[in-house]
Order: sequence, then C-alpha cells, then structure tokens
Amino acid sequence: MAGNAHTFTVGRSALRPIHALLTLCLAASPVLGQAPPTELRDYVAKEDKSFAWKLKGKTESDAGVVYDLALTSQTWQGHVWEHALQVIVPKGEKPQATMLLWNQGGAPNAGSGVLGLTLATKIGAPVAFLYGVPKQPLYDGKREDALIAETFVRYLETKDASWPLLFPMVKSVVRAMDAVQAFTKEEWKFDVTKFVVTGASKRGWTSWLTAATGDKRVKAIAPLVIDTLNMPQQMKNQVAAFGKPSEMIKDYVERNLVPIPDTPEARKLWTMIDPWVYRDQIKVPVMMINGANDPYWPLDALNSYWGDLKCDKNVCYVPNAGHDLRETDTNGKKDVFPTRGVNALAAFAKCQIFDKPMPTVTWKLTPTATGGEVETVVDEEWKVVRKWTASSSTRDFRNARWTSEVLSEKSRRPVGIPGRETRQYIWKSPIKDFRAVFIETEYEVDGLPFSLSSGIQILEAKK
Repeated sequence: MAGNAHTFTVGRSALRPIHALLTLCLAASPVLGQAPPTELRDYVAKEDKSFAWKLKGKTESDAGVVYDLALTSQTWQGHVWEHALQVIVPKGEKPQATMLLWNQGGAPNAGSGVLGLTLATKIGAPVAFLYGVPKQPLYDGKREDALIAETFVRYLETKDASWPLLFPMVKSVVRAMDAVQAFTKEEWKFDVTKFVVTGASKRGWTSWLTAATGDKRVKAIAPLVIDTLNMPQQMKNQVAAFGKPSEMIKDYVERNLVPIPDTPEARKLWTMIDPWVYRDQIKVPVMMINGANDPYWPLDALNSYWGDLKCDKNVCYVPNAGHDLRETDTNGKKDVFPTRGVNALAAFAKCQIFDKPMPTVTWKLTPTATGGEVETVVDEEWKVVRKWTASSSTRDFRNARWTSEVLSEKSRRPVGIPGRETRQYIWKSPIKDFRAVFIETEYEVDGLPFSLSSGIQILEAKK
C-alpha cells in the first residue's frame, strides 16, 4: 500500500486538533472512589424519535461491495445529525458476528475508501465507516476545536449537560451500531452482535467514551492518536515538556477556557468528558495507536494513565510519525499510507472478530542510578524485537528523529507463564540533554505483520 496516492483519513484537515482540550483540565482530580458522572449515559440512552436509516444503494467492483446508507442519529440542540454510513465487504469475505466500526468527520472520499477497503481486506471481514462525526459547521460556521469550545462555553453558561459535543458524537456511534445491525439483518439475514469501535483524534476520544457508556455491543475499542487521558496530569506534563501549553489551543484560549474557571460547573465538565474518569467501567480490550512525534502530546503521556486502566490493553507507537501516523524518512518525505498503524489496527480487529488470541506486551519502566530500565513480558511467538531511540536538547521530542536496532535474544528468560517470556534492558543516561527509548515487538497473525510497544522512557543527563 505504500505506493498508493491517497493519504490516511486521519491526516485530513477535518481532524484538526481537538487534543488541545487537554489544557482545559483543572488542578484538582475527582475524589478517589467517587462514582463517575451519569450525564453521558443519560444523554445516549434518551429516546430520540428522529433516529432513522435507509439503504441508498450499493456499488460493486472487483475489490468488493460498498453499501451506502443514510443515517439520522439524533436531533441535538435543534440540529438534525445526518450521516453517511458505509458497509464495506471485501471480495470473497463473509459477514461475521463482530464488525469494525470506524467513526470520522466529513463525508466519504477517495482516501476513506482506500482506508476502508484496506482494513476490510487485511481483516478478512466486512467493516463499517460512519461519517459526519460531529455535525458541522454550526454556530456561525464553527468547526472542530472552535465548535467544541463553543459547546463547552454554552454548558458553563447554562449548566445544561447535553451541551458538550462529545455526547452527541458518542450517540452517533451508538445509533450507527443500531443501523448496522438492522441493515445486516434485513439485507443479509445475519446478526451482527458486537463491534470494535475505532477512530482517530476526537473520534478516538469518542471511541473511549462509547465504551464508557457500558453498551454491551462494544467488544473492544481502538482509540488512535488521543494520548491525553487523566487530563489534569497531562496539562502538567505538557508544560513540563514544551515549556508552555501547545500552540494549537487558540480556539480555547480565545474563549477564556484556558485556564478553565475554577467553578463546580467547570469541574463537572472535566469529569464528564475525560475517559480516565470512567476507567473502572471500561473493561473491554483496548488497542492504542500513537505517533511518536505527535505534536500535541508529551512524549511519555501514556505513562500517566496506563497503570490506572483496568482493561486488557496494548499500545503501538509509530516512530517518526505525527498525528496522521504516516512515517517520515530521513529526507523528510512522508509515507503516503500509515501502514504500521493500519496493520496494528487490522491485526487487533482480526483477533477480536475471529476470536483469535491477541499477543500482549506488558511493561515496567524503572529509573536507575545510571539511567533507566525497561522490562517487558511478551508472548513467545514474536518475530523480531527492536529498540527505538531518539535524542533531544529538551523534553520536547516533537521534532526528534527515531532510529532503531534489532535486539539480541540474550536477555530472554521464562516468567512461569506458559507461552510468555520476559526481557530486561538497562539504559544509561545520555552524556548531555535527553534520550527517549521504547521497545517494539513485532508479531504476525495470518500473515499480517504488526507491532506492539512498551511505554516510552525519557532519560536525562546526570548533573
């Protein structure tokens, strides 16, 4: 796919960073043991008679069949949310009880068509693509971050808990599951009962919150490039790494949402939309895919919430890639397709859909007197293990270049769990400045190569 002329949908302007929301957090965290808020579930569960769907047509080609559906998910604040919804069936493949459901903004286009068919083919099963999440533009032409900020301001002013835009975004995914189930039963006389929900950036955020609703149809989630759970801590991380909040948050600064007012409504807003708050309720398997050069997150953001998650979880870091997950070579040329990220997503979905065992990499990062240590516990059926390293004059690694080396097998040892082994690596601190390190373990499922990663450890020169 590297020669394909289309870019990954994640890299399109429709995904301009919502990630700046991480700066909207408060200094205080929720009380430990406090039940998460119910407003999200209440909004999604509320009956909405505008829900409807219909099959508009289908397109057949040598590659497969694409069914085009029109979906009305809801009426929110007087605005009817209408979506395109596609079900993509690769040639020769049959429906399965579980289906991947990708949510994104905009409308069907050549790039999303390539992505959808590529995923369906790599998985070996039909997939569904939901568009128009969120409905936009609204309120004098606002889109993306500006629209999110507008809805937050309106919540703070009105205390109406239906205002935060993430709520109708989640409901659109839930209604898409309803529509896909009805469509497959009517068209194929087949019951789709479970979904792997995925999307990128704010749509990855939507994937987290869809799982937080407790909908039993969500079998697993794969949030892409949304590395900002535990938002109060992430704000501290960002300032420590960049010296100031990201320059990409002007929509929030201009609305006086940064810093967010220290009021009961503001604290409530944060707890309603941070997936970290729902961590005890999110029990489904999770596959996180992040760019190691994503300009909106501190490099080691994952370390602030990984240990809090109660679910089975994996992460794949894509080195030399930003928010679009397309890798950049040493000449600064980007790949035209995010193969590493797509392969990780497809492998995860394949394992969920066909009930195959999914390899898991667990890890522990430990500082030492001379640097650091990373210990990983991995499934034995790995193909290769690599160490990825980058250097920076500060903790800001957004423009750093990652290089890799294949690691030997000398560090392997059993851990007393059949089929599992541990690997331990010790790193020395750099002579000057900062160095970042992570371990990548490559696997294969049905001939599809994919990688899983450890967390990232940042080492600072000893003073």
